[in-house]
Amino acid sequence: MEDPILAQSRATPLGGVVRDTVIRIGNKEWRRLTIKTHVILEGEDIAEVTALYLHPHLQEGDIVFLSEKAVAGSQGRSIPIADIRPRPLARFLASKVRKVSWGFGLGKPETMELAIREAGVPRILLAAAIHVLGRPFGRSGDFYRIAGRRVAAIDGPTAWTQPPYNTRVTLAPLHPDRVAETVARRLRGKGFSPIHVAVVDVNDLGSEILGASREAPRELIREALRDNPLGQGPYQTPLGILREA
Repeated sequence: MEDPILAQSRATPLGGVVRDTVIRIGNKEWRRLTIKTHVILEGEDIAEVTALYLHPHLQEGDIVFLSEKAVAGSQGRSIPIADIRPRPLARFLASKVRKVSWGFGLGKPETMELAIREAGVPRILLAAAIHVLGRPFGRSGDFYRIAGRRVAAIDGPTAWTQPPYNTRVTLAPLHPDRVAETVARRLRGKGFSPIHVAVVDVNDLGSEILGASREAPRELIREALRDNPLGQGPYQTPLGILREA
């Protein structure tokens, strides 16, 4: 049976709302609208793309969220896996990564190679050592805490990812706070104010705010996206709106 969200996305024209869901946070309810776009690639102006697709839907006081993969892709931070040449250290470390059911993370030499490039050899080795020392005590997450957010945000290719990202490793976007502020200014310039913008890394394991415009309610956004309304499949919904219901 076809994924109903994927079927809905296929039936939705570009710029249309694919999902309109509600989540309760405290004593308030918040709507999450996810918007279908074309596949955003290197060299595109992410602020202009966002304004193009969201302009028909925006209301005063809306909060906009952008997928980190779309931002990184527009920055050329998505690298074909065939172009990555892992060093021996990357192959060794990748072989020690615990396999999980939802993907391979740094368990491929190519993704580990990019982690080394992002953080540097000393920091990756320190992160690996702290991880190994903490395991007997039931600790988890030490590797990414030491390696840093940019390593944790590395996204490997999967069969269900929208092409061409299904054959690429995507790094964390550069300057996410600056990107969010630029997008917010572009939207405000089109007559919507106040507009808050966040660049988010959300998946079925949780949500993180990589960057946000000034005074954006980061904790509210993170909590509102905890169930990943953008979805994991090839839905072409890298943009969304958070609005008080």
